[in-house]
Order: sequence, then C-alpha cells, then structure tokens
Amino acid sequence: MKTSALFMLALLLMAGVVYAKDFEVKKKVGEYDMIVMIDKNPPITGDNNMAVRVRDAAGKDITDAKVKVEYSMPAMPGMPPMIYKADAALSGSEYRTKVNFPMSGSWNVVIKTARSGKTAAAKLTVDVR
Repeated sequence: MKTSALFMLALLLMAGVVYAKDFEVKKKVGEYDMIVMIDKNPPITGDNNMAVRVRDAAGKDITDAKVKVEYSMPAMPGMPPMIYKADAALSGSEYRTKVNFPMSGSWNVVIKTARSGKTAAAKLTVDVR
C-alpha cells in the first residue's frame, strides 16, 4: 500500500513539472502589446529560449519589425557590469532568440522593437536561478 501511494505521489510531482507554465510577462509599450516568454520558469543560469510576440492595438501580430534583446546585470563590488545583446529572428508570429544568463541573480532585460521608423522598448526584470 505504501509503495503504491509513493508511486502515485511521484507521478503527480512529475506531471506538475511537465505542465509547469513557462515564464511569461505582458507589457504595453506605446501602441504595442508585447508578450515575453522564456521556456524555463524561473529562468536558469545558462541558455534559455526566449520568444517575443508583438501585437498592435487591434491584437494583430506584428511580423515586420526588428526585435533586439538586451540583458544586463549592474556592477557589483569586485565585478564589472555584464551587458549582452541578441537579435531575435521571426519564426511564425514570434520573434525568437536564445539568452544566456552567466550567473544567477536579478537581470535587467530590454526588448527593443523597431518598425516603420518607430521604436519601442519593453523593460522587465528577470530573476535567474
């Protein structure tokens, strides 16, 4: 009886991991809505896949923009600031890139979108484990 109860508990825990929701943040930036998704929640030290959806005021996906991701950690005693950039490539209706957080902690992330001579930037903080 004990073994079957432990087995069921293990199955439930594994199901929770499989169905855990990705990291997701929605931001209103000027005339755009941006949805930023990272495939791990919380994001981890090392490689993380990021997807950004950009939508207009009517909710239509924007697929003709240039999207760049900048992520940084400010300087700390004995450590210079860390600043990284990545271009995101359009895949379907999302702009995708890989971000590599070299250490855990609080990271500042800026997603810059350029379209028709206008730019918009969404700012967020990501806590990496």
